[in-house]
Amino acid sequence: MPPSSPRRLSLQQIVESRRRAAFVGREAELGLFRGNFTLPPEDPRHRFVFHVRGNAGVGKTSLVREWRQAAGEFGALTASADESADSVPDVLAAFAAQFAEQGHPLKALDRLLDTYRRALHDMAGRLAADNEGAGPSAGALAAAQAGLLAAGAIPVVGALAGGIDPAVVARGAGGLRAVFGGRARQLEEARLLAEPVQVLTPVFVAELDRVADAVPWIALFLDTYERTAPQLDRWLADLFTPGRYGELPANLVLTLAGQRRLDPAHWGDRGRLVADVPLGPFTEEEARQLLHERGVVAEPVVREVLRLSGGLPVLVSTLAANPGAAGEANATAVERFLAGERDPARRAAALACALPRRFDEDLVAVAVPQDGPHAVPGLYDWLLELPFVAEPYSGRSRYHAVVRAPMLRLQRTGSPRRWKAAHDRLAEAFAARRDAAAEGLDPERLWAEQPWRRAALDVLYHRLCARPRTALPEALRAGIELLAQRPSRARHWARTLVDAGEDADDAVLREWGRDLLAAITDHGPRPTAALGLLLTRAELTDRDRAAALVARAWDRFRAGELDAALSDHGRAVAVDPRSERAHQGRAVILRSLGRHEEALADLDRAEEIAPAWAWAVRERGETYRRMGRLEEALTVLDRAHALDPSDAVPLGSRGLVRHALGRHEEALDDFDRAIALWPEYAWALVRRSRVRTVLGDPVGALADLDRAEELNPGRAGTEGERGEVYRATGRHEEAVACYGRALALDPEYAWAHGSRALALEALGRLPEARADLDRALELDPGYAWARAQRERLGARTGQ
Repeated sequence: MPPSSPRRLSLQQIVESRRRAAFVGREAELGLFRGNFTLPPEDPRHRFVFHVRGNAGVGKTSLVREWRQAAGEFGALTASADESADSVPDVLAAFAAQFAEQGHPLKALDRLLDTYRRALHDMAGRLAADNEGAGPSAGALAAAQAGLLAAGAIPVVGALAGGIDPAVVARGAGGLRAVFGGRARQLEEARLLAEPVQVLTPVFVAELDRVADAVPWIALFLDTYERTAPQLDRWLADLFTPGRYGELPANLVLTLAGQRRLDPAHWGDRGRLVADVPLGPFTEEEARQLLHERGVVAEPVVREVLRLSGGLPVLVSTLAANPGAAGEANATAVERFLAGERDPARRAAALACALPRRFDEDLVAVAVPQDGPHAVPGLYDWLLELPFVAEPYSGRSRYHAVVRAPMLRLQRTGSPRRWKAAHDRLAEAFAARRDAAAEGLDPERLWAEQPWRRAALDVLYHRLCARPRTALPEALRAGIELLAQRPSRARHWARTLVDAGEDADDAVLREWGRDLLAAITDHGPRPTAALGLLLTRAELTDRDRAAALVARAWDRFRAGELDAALSDHGRAVAVDPRSERAHQGRAVILRSLGRHEEALADLDRAEEIAPAWAWAVRERGETYRRMGRLEEALTVLDRAHALDPSDAVPLGSRGLVRHALGRHEEALDDFDRAIALWPEYAWALVRRSRVRTVLGDPVGALADLDRAEELNPGRAGTEGERGEVYRATGRHEEAVACYGRALALDPEYAWAHGSRALALEALGRLPEARADLDRALELDPGYAWARAQRERLGARTGQ
């Protein structure tokens, strides 16, 4: 057989080898890191965490890459992540994928991550209102918010962890299980969805411990940590807390690279674990070494490079490649970056490609049209070789910020007309991507989809850069929509405003972005603060202001702040009397307060504005049902179902109406169809159990309640209904036990007190029955059924 030829290197490997060969300086930092691998973990001098910090352009990323290479030379299994993985599940997924590429898959963790991905993928559309369920208490909501923030489950851009409504989390793992769908059939899976960090991390730690036996070292790296620290800091610090998530292997070394010092609140008592490595600009000796390696030796040129670069490695590297001629005292930094490139078309193309925040080959063709007289052959590949291009070959390459900023400034001030035209072209290109990503998606849930959201924000960015003042209303309108649909993603939107304000040098836009970013950062997952800030500004139209008020009202309603929610809806109606959503939202709150006639008046107006809007019709039918106007409710719910046959909620409400009218077979059919449309419709499962009980099918009724409990565990109403099934079949002791469990979950559940009284009466425990009826009336003085039962029982016993 002929000898096998050596394995051919890839283009990326060649580029990386050239980059490493060109790396100079930082000898002390390299020596510190290398030396750590020569010390056993038991040595007091050994450090388990390295923290590289310094300003942008100082060379942190390049040093971390060298450190990762050095760790590999000591036999370390390595993995890295940056700001693209800014939640705990995203970081774990990135690490697991890279471990697998090196022949050490984390199979148990991968299985859990696959479950998490599938559940999050199925989340869309599952959070429909439980029309009769009470919202979480303010305390429960606050606890849920704090828990999500502490756990890192509210990400910035993470692909795995979705924006989870804290009101759902406040209902517990069952609330999330009802949202995420039928795959989460076991309590363990529900907990994974409710508490991903707490479930995933111990498995990750156990997998690290297993892999650690097979390799000399494990080295993990997190770059651009200044952006991900809010989501990861506490989690990482907790990893090193004994007993928190399990025992970490002693041969683990973690590296963090960011602009700021570590937060002493999380890391202050772990100082002996951490090697703090502040990184400043190159010393003159290091800068001269790099220039010498690049063949730049003429002293006047060296001094000019040193002057222009300020020792920042990214600028020294760029100017070393293109030192220009000495004596050009007025040469700008941008001209120096490209001075070695004689082709004017390439120089112009490099400037133009600084305009998008990130670029791929298609965007390069938009920034520099390749079908005109100034086409540049091989432009994209040439760009990826430039020393200031980060993440080459990633499909989302970008210029280093230190280089990009002066390039943008030069173009903005040099030709405002070309600046606007180029940003307009890029906005149109991203709009096409956004529209393509919208195909097949629910228009009400577009912001939940990352491809659509990313393209939409880039459209806003380029329009704001082209025309800051005229595009601002569109950007604010988009923010209102995002805050209503997916508040946990609003940080990206605010950051887009900040970026556009800086890059377009517009003070108003810059201030808007910074204020909104602060409001979102300081107040966690709830959008109330950011919406309140929007409402104080004059740029909103009446329609936009009403939309912001409606979004804030729903957030307050979910938090149980009914008076504030009602006030916001009222203000929305006053600002925009033709806002159908404001009228419909206020109707829901009025109905929950028992003010049914006022609710109907609002629904009249909503239907007058939008006659074919199924949601308003649906709410009218539900309002009639709660008022006891059953025949009218039936007619309206028929119409709501005809308007939107895919909506399960009108079928559920109609089923309950038909049950109340004694049309049990038809009610059963409605519930069957509703649950077929939405298998996780726990409310309908509980109500169907009632119908099955009446139709003599207690086995089916209990099966429905089992499924409802599986979807939404710990609900008092489910236990109360189970008690009804047992009482209807003469199993009174079991019924009393079920009512007791319901009351343990909700001591103010008046209906359970009343129903338990009948079960106690059947068992001959009359004093306890009377006490239950007394308590039911104490909780709800208007509970006519309980009053009638109390009078009947009193007549029976002479009391």
